[in-house]
Amino acid sequence: MRFFDKQNKVIPEGRVEAVDKVTGGGKYAAEYKVDNLCYGILVDSTIPSGSIKNIDLTKAQQVKGVVGFVTHLQKPNVPGFATEDLIKQSRFGLPIFHTDKIYFKGQPIALVIAETLEDATYAATLIEVEYNTASFQVDFDAVHHNIPLQEAGRERGQIDSWRNAPYVIEEEYNIKSEVHNPMEMHATIAEWTGERHLKLYDKTQGVNNVQQVIAPLFNLEKENLEVVSEFVGGGFGSGLRVWPHVLATVMAAKQVSRPVKLMLTRPQMFTGTGYRPASWQKIKLGADASGKFLGIHHQAKNETSLYERFSDQITRVTRLIYNFDNLKTEDALVPLNLSAATWMRGPGDCTGDFAIECAIDELSYKLKMDPVDLRSKNIAATHHPENKLPWSSNYLLECISIGAKHIGWDNRSPMPNSMKDGDWQIGYGMAVGMWNAGRNKTSAAIKMLADGRIIVQTAMTDIGTGTGTGMKNIAHETTGIPQDKITVELGNSSLPPAPSQGGSTGMSSVSGAIVEASNALKLKLAEYAALINIDFRNLSPDAILLSGKGISRKENPNETVTYADLWEQNKLDNVVVEATSGPGEERKKYAFCSSAAHFCQVRVNVKTGKVKIEKLVCIADGGKIVNEKAAANQMSGAAVGGIGMALMEEKLIDAKIGGLIGDDLAGYHFPVNADAPMIDVHFIGKPDPYINPTGAKGLGEVGIIGTAAAIANAIYHATGKRLRNLPITPDTIVG
Repeated sequence: MRFFDKQNKVIPEGRVEAVDKVTGGGKYAAEYKVDNLCYGILVDSTIPSGSIKNIDLTKAQQVKGVVGFVTHLQKPNVPGFATEDLIKQSRFGLPIFHTDKIYFKGQPIALVIAETLEDATYAATLIEVEYNTASFQVDFDAVHHNIPLQEAGRERGQIDSWRNAPYVIEEEYNIKSEVHNPMEMHATIAEWTGERHLKLYDKTQGVNNVQQVIAPLFNLEKENLEVVSEFVGGGFGSGLRVWPHVLATVMAAKQVSRPVKLMLTRPQMFTGTGYRPASWQKIKLGADASGKFLGIHHQAKNETSLYERFSDQITRVTRLIYNFDNLKTEDALVPLNLSAATWMRGPGDCTGDFAIECAIDELSYKLKMDPVDLRSKNIAATHHPENKLPWSSNYLLECISIGAKHIGWDNRSPMPNSMKDGDWQIGYGMAVGMWNAGRNKTSAAIKMLADGRIIVQTAMTDIGTGTGTGMKNIAHETTGIPQDKITVELGNSSLPPAPSQGGSTGMSSVSGAIVEASNALKLKLAEYAALINIDFRNLSPDAILLSGKGISRKENPNETVTYADLWEQNKLDNVVVEATSGPGEERKKYAFCSSAAHFCQVRVNVKTGKVKIEKLVCIADGGKIVNEKAAANQMSGAAVGGIGMALMEEKLIDAKIGGLIGDDLAGYHFPVNADAPMIDVHFIGKPDPYINPTGAKGLGEVGIIGTAAAIANAIYHATGKRLRNLPITPDTIVG
């Protein structure tokens, strides 16, 4: 992809996918043209618990365009679901169309396939279902008290040793469930291109993951299942799982021997592609008179479905940021008649961090100590507090110091409810966030053409994070080839394998593979150049320079062997190299983290309870920043998600009918432009020396981990009212 100015000159800057996205050239999962395509519509259960007594398709069959149905009584063979044991072994979750049992309201129970979307939609309304109903429970708050806690991780020190600490906070914190709601709804096109060959266009954050889950269910060789997900309109974690609708689409295509397209409706997104589970937490936190933390006891529970147990690992973050010599964590799952929860941006840590950072803020006021100073005093700045390995790099203290200056923390009056402007109360709050900086094994290839252009390839998807642009930047920096001669291909399982794009591991993982492939290209070209000029023998990658025209040596950059000569002398059509890179021995020597400090200034209306966020500052340590604009977008977008978590997002459930209400973009409130200020984002920008060849760490999660707590703490400082349940809505402020 190239960018041109008015004089038709190439502009190297910008996202590699930008032009395709804004001109409609980029294809999302539901937009691919496939011959002989028909359309699927899911029919959902109208009860939350029980079983299917009868499904009557008679009326639906009379719709002219209908070509077939899939139900638990009428379905193609799925070898991986042949027995109950195989269903368990598949670990797929909901065994769609392989049970008559109803686990939640909105569960898919039938699929209509028709020539047009309109015919399928109409026919779906004509299917009549009889149920055997059963009792149900969907109210997390009503039942979580009855679920016993279990140990979550090894206890550190002794909880009794600080029971009588001079300063103790012991409080409960509750967070309502949140829904991802990416702009692009989930969709799949399934096409059986042969008896044992399948092609899927799917909205996913990991094409290889879809391949690995679906192929065994149909006893397919992995290579015989191609998954395409080149453009993704947001995921936030909803695309990290292979959901039932994907399997349903594959089954439908098998049933009618034609390609089938299925796109979920917005209400179906609320029940079909996961959510951040509702949670309860209790924190007991103790300190001495100097503010040194003496111990923490963190308890947590989250809701889960009846058919699979999903733990959000809420207490994991407790072991990451601070020096707690005495620590105990416990958790529990609360099974309900709801669909499966899943990872949502900053999963678990975002939830747990809210409770910890609010409790620390409460403790700071009890100690009459600046919240900035209290955190700075206790942060584990040099070693991981759990495994005691030294941090490869950790600049959280620097993040705090810079953030305090940018928000104007010195202008803050220490006393809550003391800063006013007419009907507005003004408050400042802060919190920190941290995430284990991971890296996964990843492969990449580079194909060089005769004119000196290169194509950089990997199966990893770009979910809007700027991965493709980062790949291009790294290839340019490592090889020296001009950016206007570099294109990127990604999001296809036929390309070199890569992990899913999630958990802030994307750039950290793929960057190493791009560096290795770039070095492999240098060495391969040097091999060919050595047949023309002996001086190119036995060079290291660092000694080789590539340009738009040819190859040279760093010690003599003016002496160049052109690509034209290389191709002619060696009779080449192109040059292709592939490399794989992943974590190694450094993981045994060092601990790795990304971190951020969040600062917030709010105005709270004393009469209406309206909260206006005046300023958000986020300072992040993400190692080397490969693409600053995209990185800043990641941080600001995550912070806006934190605004929603703090002030408005809540999946509403009617406990009487056992189902969701407000399950659309009108009923579910989340932040829009008017709710967010210009977010002040800055990066430490120091490369991590050990994480990978580029020094880049992940950023996707730390932009939201801590944001909600900073906002809640600012509201307390403004009003003097401590609100421990999210979302914080105007009625809770004035009530």
